Amino acid sequence: DQELRQHMEAKFLDVQRDYEKLSFASKSIQKDSQQKQGEIEMLIQSLEKLQKEKADQQNMMAAMDMKADKAALASKINGNQFEANMERLDERMQELQSQISGQEQHWNNTQQQLSLVEEKKLDRIELKTFRDQMEETWNRNIEELENRMLRENAAGYKK
Repeated sequence: DQELRQHMEAKFLDVQRDYEKLSFASKSIQKDSQQKQGEIEMLIQSLEKLQKEKADQQNMMAAMDMKADKAALASKINGNQFEANMERLDERMQELQSQISGQEQHWNNTQQQLSLVEEKKLDRIELKTFRDQMEETWNRNIEELENRMLRENAAGYKK
């Protein structure tokens, strides 16, 4: 019976440790999620800024085409350098878009993990019910042990 009690205490401590681990994991996931959300917002702002600059550059090019002679424009701007810069800008935009989609995937995975943790987490009512059942079983076992010891002692005296 003492082994059973120790076993039950060990199980209860295991459940308590698991609960603490889950609590720590959920806090860590939530903190990571907030950090990732901040990074996503920064990336979105950078993307919007780059898109605005690209739109401004396109408007400028359209205005220059209407006002300036293409030969005069070619002498003022190096075409190869402009093309290289535009390619780098386009590559950077694609990198930012892939980073944003990667962050969104990570955010979704984090939310799924948090949902799983919440589903597996025992609430206080379940723990109270479990504790009450454990105490009842424990008290019943102790009473049975005491009764058995009294019977055995009484039988020993009679012999």
